[in-house]
Parts: sequence; structure tokens; C-alpha cells
Amino acid sequence: MRLRGVLLDLDDTLLDQHGAVRAALAAWLPTLGVPPTPALHTLWDEIAERHLRSWRERRVTFPEQRRRRVRDFLTAVQIRHQDGELDDFFAGYLRHYEAAWRPFPDVAGALAAIAGAGLQTAVLTNGSAEQQHDKLARIGLAGRIGPVYTVDDLGVAKPRPEAFHLACERWGLPPAAVLSVGDNHAFDVLPARLAGLRAAHLDRTNRGPHDEPSRITSLRELPALLR
Repeated sequence: MRLRGVLLDLDDTLLDQHGAVRAALAAWLPTLGVPPTPALHTLWDEIAERHLRSWRERRVTFPEQRRRRVRDFLTAVQIRHQDGELDDFFAGYLRHYEAAWRPFPDVAGALAAIAGAGLQTAVLTNGSAEQQHDKLARIGLAGRIGPVYTVDDLGVAKPRPEAFHLACERWGLPPAAVLSVGDNHAFDVLPARLAGLRAAHLDRTNRGPHDEPSRITSLRELPALLR
């Protein structure tokens, strides 16, 4: 079937999520008297993923997962806190995180190539609707990309294949006519194929899997997959 659309991931595909978190921690942790280190970045990511998973599975609210994330992190770095202070602590981090949102430099060219090939674009992301739309607006992509499908919209998250089925259904395109592109092989590639889409792994960090047949290390390589 002829390719008709490209379904893009957002974080660490279009937006430099890892860089934004690193910059936010570098600015926020010193205000707590904690020196930022790569180990603390890893710890923050591990804690965040644990509680974001609970939110994606609809077991906690989005604000509650934020409170749990910052509570566990503050406890790990031995910062005294009360439960009533958790929102304020997270707000301190969030200000720096939002200020650090940036698109990758290869995004504009990739979107131009997709449009030049006569293809549609959409975003499928595991973030919240409000925050992900805000990200797209702040990095200059609102209005330059098609519909945005989030956990809030679909009620199901990647890596469940149903997320891809629902996104294609709402988009009005058959899965076989859609290419999924994302940085997470387990979330953006394998379940997309199970749902009947084509898929490409954007391996910006060159970590593999290196035997993935549709693997690119930059969106500049995407046009070769649009034929």
C-alpha cells in the first residue's frame, strides 16, 4: 500500500527531551544545595519512568505522578520535605524544564521532506495533552504538524499496539499506509509493526539494536524511507 502519512513521536524525536531534563536539573538542583551529576540525572529518569508508567496505565492522575516523582527523588537525595510542599518543589524543576525545550536541528528539514513527498504528519506521544501541545507551540511546531494523539485522547499508551490502531483510526488512514518514527525501539517500532504500520527507529544515540532494518541516526536520513 502506498505510504500516506508519517506518525511521529515527540519526546527525543522532535524535542530534545533528554537535553531539557539535563538543563533543568543543572539549574534546579543547586537551588536545593545538591550538585547535579549524571548519576542524579539517571536517578531522576528512573523515578520519572516508574511513576509515568502508573499514569499511562491510568492508576494515578498526572499531578499525582508528579508529586510521587519529586517525593521519591527528594527522599533519595536526602532533602527534607512535607507532602504539602511537593507541588512547589516540582514547580521549581518545571520552570527550568520548560525553559529548556528545544527542537532538534534536523526537525525542520524532515518536516519539509515529508511535505515535499506529499505525505501527512501526525504525532503520537505518551505525554499529557496539555503539556505536549504546549511543547509543540513553544518549539514552533504548532500548526506545522498534523493531529496530536496523547494518552489523554486515546485512553491507552504506547507500547500497546492499540494506541497505534486508535491513532490511525482517528487520523483516517489505514495502518499499512502509515510510517511510525520514534526514538524508542520498544515503544515506537515493535508495537507499531504489530498494529500493521511500517516503522523506523530513530537511533540518535547509536545504541541500537543495530540489526534493526529500518534504523536511522538522524531525521536527515528519513527521506530515504518515504519512497
